Amino acid sequence: MNKRRAFLIKSAFGAAGMALAPSWLNGAPAIIKRYNKPDSNINGVQIGCITYSFRSLQDQSAEATLKYVTDCGISAIELMGGPAESFAGMPESDLNRRRMYQLRGKQRSGEALTAEEAKEFASLQEEAAAYGTEVAKWRNQVDFKKFEQLRKMYKDAGVSIYAFKPSAFGKSNSDAEIAYGMKAAKALGASHVTLEHPSDDAHTLKLGKMGEQHKMAVAYHGHEQQTFTFWDTALAQSPRNALNFDAGHYIAAGHTDIMALLEKQHSRILSMHTKDRQTPANGKGNLPWGTGDTPIVEILQMMRKNKYKFPASIELEHQIPEGSDAIKEVQQCLEYCKSALA
Repeated sequence: MNKRRAFLIKSAFGAAGMALAPSWLNGAPAIIKRYNKPDSNINGVQIGCITYSFRSLQDQSAEATLKYVTDCGISAIELMGGPAESFAGMPESDLNRRRMYQLRGKQRSGEALTAEEAKEFASLQEEAAAYGTEVAKWRNQVDFKKFEQLRKMYKDAGVSIYAFKPSAFGKSNSDAEIAYGMKAAKALGASHVTLEHPSDDAHTLKLGKMGEQHKMAVAYHGHEQQTFTFWDTALAQSPRNALNFDAGHYIAAGHTDIMALLEKQHSRILSMHTKDRQTPANGKGNLPWGTGDTPIVEILQMMRKNKYKFPASIELEHQIPEGSDAIKEVQQCLEYCKSALA
């Protein structure tokens, strides 16, 4: 039996026993404050979630997304642009984003698209570009009070937003759109925005300088192109540039120095995507937590021991088993974290 799977099974019984204890004995005032609200800060380690994890669910509204998050017991999130921007009144589109994300994810995982899929993906990208022009016009005149309202709605439910990820920071986006994204993030209460690393030093320099201007940090996410020195240029360009590290992709890239990287860059890591992937020798798969090669337990315990402040964001990317759904799978990931940090 996989050692982490055995760890999870063993720890789950202990966690279940603790759940039966009369927690109200710890003090009524604290319980009243937390009543009916999620709390995924576990022994000083903030477990969060990127709302991309709920992409398979039909309703992608801000209200539905909040319910998914609270149903999972998560109290802090990296919020994708869709739910927030639709809440703020962004023009609607018939674009099949779920299918586009599916094909993009397949491509990024190293799988080759069939000729039919490649044609479909290209068509979706063209449709997305046309829609992007319409969205850019809307962003130039948006009312940021709507983002403040969303922040309050989430806060009232016990959920804070630490990062915001709209499609507003790419090389094709205007300075006005980039500024909009940073202002929206600030209205949401986020400490940083996130985006895929553009692999363009001029663009990371530009984003870092705009981050300084708008007092917003910019955290770059990487896939299997991540290396120990992947972020060094961006970090040197601006104190506002940072890491949106992905632990699973780092393992799938074949690196064995993940703990050393965390120790070196912990002060510049603003959030960390957490998933269980295999090494190249084992197939690079995205697997249910505890069955892959990402040392999730060791990472979380290192964060607790060293009191690292960045959140570990659950990112659901493994295949959802028949009879389950995204909410149940994220709940299981959170339980894994609780067991690791108990």
